[in-house]
Amino acid sequence: MSRLSVGVVGATGLVGRELLFFLEKRKFPIYRLDCFSSGKSNKGVSFQGKNLPVKKFNFNEAKKNQIVFFVSSDEVSTRWAKKLAAEGVWVIDDSSAFRSDSAVPLVIPEVNKEEIKPSVRLISGPNCTMTGLGVAGYSLHKKIGVEEIRLASYQAVSGAGRSALEDFFSEVKRDIKNFSLKEGRVPILKMGHPRHLPRPISANVFPQVGPFDSRGSSAEENKVASELRKVWKAPNLKMSVTAVRVPTLRGHCLSAWLTLKKPISLKAAAKLISISTVVEGAHSYPTPRAVAGKEEVFVSRIRRGCSPREIVLWIAMDNLIKGAALNSVQIAEEILRRGLI
Repeated sequence: MSRLSVGVVGATGLVGRELLFFLEKRKFPIYRLDCFSSGKSNKGVSFQGKNLPVKKFNFNEAKKNQIVFFVSSDEVSTRWAKKLAAEGVWVIDDSSAFRSDSAVPLVIPEVNKEEIKPSVRLISGPNCTMTGLGVAGYSLHKKIGVEEIRLASYQAVSGAGRSALEDFFSEVKRDIKNFSLKEGRVPILKMGHPRHLPRPISANVFPQVGPFDSRGSSAEENKVASELRKVWKAPNLKMSVTAVRVPTLRGHCLSAWLTLKKPISLKAAAKLISISTVVEGAHSYPTPRAVAGKEEVFVSRIRRGCSPREIVLWIAMDNLIKGAALNSVQIAEEILRRGLI
């Protein structure tokens, strides 16, 4: 297998470091690794036992690579990703910049790897929240057909980035200082003023992930719906989504109600779901702490909804791994497997 020259833009970020970990763990064939910052950090990164320098992004340097991973901001991807792809570089972008672009494939390898074509060198990775449902529900959609989905997400703070985690940690420290059970009363914690999140997240949850639009839907809710329709090739799929931020470090969880085109037994549904996920027992369920650091999508509590055609699922996965870094590496592995480099 030929070894490749690889670039990583945003190497010092939360997802960037996970990406480097999986490139090393899965022995992706690299002879040269260029690590670029998105402009916010110049710290070094560890790879294969070495401390590598991280350079400020330079287009002329980046285009010397055969594959470049973007795990940075929408702004950085928008400015450089298409230009690099036009130079013949395979570009795998984890931002949301091109997910809704009809000319750019949006790929989850377990679902639609056939969208990877040599004529299109820019590939977009999916929203980390949508990925769990996209993988877990795909076999049901392919074999039976899904007409409608209602979804509630419970999203870890790491999904909002390092700055949000810093908010979380500082709030927890503050709350611990103020915590006491005086005369048996549960303390009433002050709201405070977070710097990077819309509400305090310590000992709290809030139903807002991204700004609201004129209809009252958050950006995350709109992304999940539109991206799932694209990945499943189901433009008429009806979806209602509520995205909630919860005070966990890593690991997104989903409650999903899927209305199928026809009834199916729970046993048959579990068999289909297990094609691409780990299905746990009826009385067992994954949690964010249980899935942290794991590569799989986990599904449990498969049960009947309010009609014979409705199936209810509990889904959990590590948002930084399958929801981001690992999916990008799997796309690159598919490109390599098919001899497109």
